[in-house]
Amino acid sequence: MARPTSSGNLPPGARAVRRQGAAAGAAVLAVAGLALAGLGEPSSAAAAEGARAPGAHSAPDPDLVRAMSRDLGLTASEAETRLGNEAAAAATSRALRTALGDSFAGAHVSGRTAERLTVETTDAAERSRITEAGATARVVTRDLGALDRVQKALDRAAARSAPKDVPVWYIDTVRNDVVVEARSTSAAHALLKRADVDRDAVTVRRTTAEPRPLADLRGGDAYYMNGSGRCSIGFSVTRGGQGGFVTAGHCGTPGTSTSGYNQQPQGSFQGSTFPGRDYAWVAANSSWTPRPLVNGYGGGDVTVAGSTEAPVGSSVCRSGSTTGWHCGTIQQRNTSVTYPQGTVSGVTRTTVCAEPGDSGGSFISGSQAQGMTSGGSGDCTSGGTTFFHPVNPALQAYGLTLVTSGGGGPTDPPDQGTWAAGTAYRVGDQVTYDGVTYRCVQAHTAQPGWNPQDAPSLWSRA
Repeated sequence: MARPTSSGNLPPGARAVRRQGAAAGAAVLAVAGLALAGLGEPSSAAAAEGARAPGAHSAPDPDLVRAMSRDLGLTASEAETRLGNEAAAAATSRALRTALGDSFAGAHVSGRTAERLTVETTDAAERSRITEAGATARVVTRDLGALDRVQKALDRAAARSAPKDVPVWYIDTVRNDVVVEARSTSAAHALLKRADVDRDAVTVRRTTAEPRPLADLRGGDAYYMNGSGRCSIGFSVTRGGQGGFVTAGHCGTPGTSTSGYNQQPQGSFQGSTFPGRDYAWVAANSSWTPRPLVNGYGGGDVTVAGSTEAPVGSSVCRSGSTTGWHCGTIQQRNTSVTYPQGTVSGVTRTTVCAEPGDSGGSFISGSQAQGMTSGGSGDCTSGGTTFFHPVNPALQAYGLTLVTSGGGGPTDPPDQGTWAAGTAYRVGDQVTYDGVTYRCVQAHTAQPGWNPQDAPSLWSRA
């Protein structure tokens, strides 16, 4: 994470669907309903275990649990139950988003242990589909597409003339509107006029925040740009046979050289986007081996198992080279924030603290990679708001593969056999994976990461 600097050697801010058929919806929801089975009984360890999404680790990392206990005021048992409920909610909300199509209007978890998943829809006839999946249904006026169009109109207006006194705007699915945070109401209304949006779909809030980029192969470790400015590693990735990592775009431009936490030569930026978005990737030299790990600072490493997006309200933890390991919750996704260098869209707003030098570092929910630290306001003494850029768009933009505990690293990948993501399997169907034959024990449509080896709730050895 980095403060603005006048040095010419450092980057800005661096420190010295369409509705699906009923059959498809039922197939997808078969897994979601199974995953959500334990949400009603958060005090039960068995229920928490049963609520975990397919492919999730059965035992949460103890350092993650300790950090959640410290920052969220939970007991260890509550933290473990919350992680299980959040994993189940992520699977269910993803399935319902596909099943509801254009009527989907958002989803969020609530409760001390995230025991309640609420899914918003504009179609009252979909209440039963939602409740049958184990979630609470809420009928609202605007679908997600309508809210997204309002935000994109604000983004376009900001691109023409950056609104210095309007630092943040975002879709609030709980309120079912778009929230604009401004230091003056006149500045907010000027932006709304330029964007020509429906005023009824917008709420203006006063703020004193002044977000700035947080820039000062294991997620959260320090690295240095051109031998001076410091940022943090996001997540290890590969591209073909080349290893490296994703990080924040404001930390460097293509060609910027990097050295590791030990000041040894490390690699160089291959792609970078900032402002507009805030992500980049660095190709590392042969001295650095990408690992599916995030630095837990003061404890052990946290393992990365995938990159499933966590619902609003979920717990999330951040690793960075200045302040280490801190946790909070996801407040809103699809947020736009204006830094001194310009507006960045598509980031996620959180209650986690961060400071200069933490930029680019890992945000992770349970074992699922969420994104890379972008910027924020406040600090880790008084608290604050921090934004991260989701990791999946960065992977897609540069054709990268996330290194996970289930594969994607420098070793040879497992033999896929006859199993394939996207295939609908029925109970009794048999497949081969990594040389082993498995039998389907729960009807489902296979998703990436739900391979028989990592999803015992769906498959058993034949």
